[in-house]
Amino acid sequence: MQDLNDLSLFAQVVEHGSFSAASRATGVPKSRLSRRIAQLERDLSVQLLRRTTRQVRVTPLGESFYERCRAMLNEAEAAREVIEQAREQPGGTLRVSCPVAIAQILLAPAIGHFMRANPAVRIELETTNRRVDVIGEGFDLALRVREAMEDSSLAVRTFGESQLMLVASPSLLDSIGRPRTPQALDGMPGVGQQPHDGKHVWILRCKTGDSIQIGYDPRLVTDEFALLREAAIAGVGVAMLPRMYCREALDNGDLELVLPQYDMPVGTLHAVFPSRKGVTPATRRFLDFLGEVLPEGAHKAGMHESRPPSMHRVV
Repeated sequence: MQDLNDLSLFAQVVEHGSFSAASRATGVPKSRLSRRIAQLERDLSVQLLRRTTRQVRVTPLGESFYERCRAMLNEAEAAREVIEQAREQPGGTLRVSCPVAIAQILLAPAIGHFMRANPAVRIELETTNRRVDVIGEGFDLALRVREAMEDSSLAVRTFGESQLMLVASPSLLDSIGRPRTPQALDGMPGVGQQPHDGKHVWILRCKTGDSIQIGYDPRLVTDEFALLREAAIAGVGVAMLPRMYCREALDNGDLELVLPQYDMPVGTLHAVFPSRKGVTPATRRFLDFLGEVLPEGAHKAGMHESRPPSMHRVV
């Protein structure tokens, strides 16, 4: 099969009437144009052009060949236009996984704007706090808030950072005492999420950067931050919660910071997707939408804006 680039160069020479004019129009050096057309003629074992010192004329066979080349190039351009139109008007079904809190607090106020602006896109949004297998379960995109991210075949775009806080109700601390060191947390009642590694720990960081892990035996285990917050307010146990979930309770005195002199883990709000290569127009449009609304929404909710949103390969 002939190289479409050679067919395009041949068509340019025919349409402009000379190698010099075609060279000016395409930016391809005249010598290269001449070599490529000569090679095309050798490959086809025919003469397409008659060259003289003053002009280039198309042979009768060259005329017929040109008509077919032009038709083929027109079809190639039409195929490209189909893709461009799809980019401008994305459609199809977009499967998205999102933590409950992010869906309720950050997506809910803005998702309607995206749907109105992209009427051909249908979204299937699964709100879950479990870590989904993006590729294995057929998701186009998953939103996550995680502290650590490891290299993988997935790509990621970051939007903000979520500071975790160790909190408890004043009444609980009045009854069991306010810890002054991380070690004093040992034996205190706690509530928390289901850990990925099976170990319930609170992680605290000293100003030196060293990490301290304190194990605890939770009285309540759930991935619903709202339940953990209410349990902490009720005095069930100490909880490590995102700032966006406990800020109001801290402001009104329902919760109190525990060991405020220590830093807590910071989770990164990000979207993961199979790969930027081959990303559907709907996924690309949704990522752009998230890049517009999530940083502002995260800031209003008490999260911090991360470094400039980026894309790289990661879990």
